[in-house]
Amino acid sequence: MGDSIGWGIVGYGWVARDYMAPGIRAAGHRLVAVSDPGEASRAAAEAEGARAHQDLAGLLSEPEVEAVYVATPNHLHREAVEALSTSGKAVLCEKPMAASLTDAEAMVAAVRRGGIFYGTAFDQRHHPAHRAMREAIREGRIGAVTTIRIVYACWLDRAWTSFVGQDNWRIDPVKAGGGALMDLAPHGIDLVDFLLDESIEDIAALTQARAQDYAVDDGALLIGRTGSGILANLHVAYNCPDALPRRRLEVIGTGGALTAIDTMGQVAGGTLSFTDGVDGRVEAIPFDGDASPFLEQVRAFGSALRRPSEREAYSAERDLHTMRLLARAYDGLSGRGDSGTDSRSGFRSQDNILPNPSS
Repeated sequence: MGDSIGWGIVGYGWVARDYMAPGIRAAGHRLVAVSDPGEASRAAAEAEGARAHQDLAGLLSEPEVEAVYVATPNHLHREAVEALSTSGKAVLCEKPMAASLTDAEAMVAAVRRGGIFYGTAFDQRHHPAHRAMREAIREGRIGAVTTIRIVYACWLDRAWTSFVGQDNWRIDPVKAGGGALMDLAPHGIDLVDFLLDESIEDIAALTQARAQDYAVDDGALLIGRTGSGILANLHVAYNCPDALPRRRLEVIGTGGALTAIDTMGQVAGGTLSFTDGVDGRVEAIPFDGDASPFLEQVRAFGSALRRPSEREAYSAERDLHTMRLLARAYDGLSGRGDSGTDSRSGFRSQDNILPNPSS
């Protein structure tokens, strides 16, 4: 059988089409089949040589599909994962796990019952620069870590769409479960765990609806603290023009700092440097600048599918902890009416879909 994996994709939108499918091919794996109710999405999949199905049942019937990437709108993750949990196929589900904590908890329960290999698609764990950062931290190169700072921002307006005629579900509080905080902050929260080998335990957030005319937050600041006392500062946004500096990852320690610029995102490249805490000397740290996080994610997941000992890197319980942190961040905004905050997200810990309080 070898390491070549037969993949299926549920939801063939722009991330699946432009990043995951090329990653599958570049890894030497095969995109066997896609399920998507949209005619344009199915046509795009067929043009790439995949069989296209209108519903999930068709994909489930494909014996060559060993692993399934779930890339539907967030509110449909639960339905797909619950169906797949009884199929025996491995599942890699896009982040956030779901549009609600209730759905995420049900997904984890289904994964446990089915005994399938499950992972959440935190592709930033697989960027070569971030792997190099983790190794430098583990080697003690920056001393005792004190702080991690992350900026992960973009411009997402109401008119954005991946296919002509499709709606922008990321700004729909029911389909997405929230806005910039819900979409972008999970990557930062998970990177804290990946880079530091410990999770955020305490978290608080402020959101804004400053530049975009839709019913979810278009920016957020989060502060967190790990169990050992490391502080985390995350800025995520849908209101930052793409031409501006908007993707930066810093880990500060008592002996120095690691700085990654333009590494967060779907593509390869960026820069990584070490700054010495004694003399301020700056040194570039090499990494594979040609491998995208999606390519590396496919390679890692496929290898773990073939080699069960590698599955320890994946944890549905850890990913559920991330969802609980998101719920706490949004819940902490409840009832705030000052101009500095906005709770127009819809995401709450208990079935979570609330009307826009400012409407």
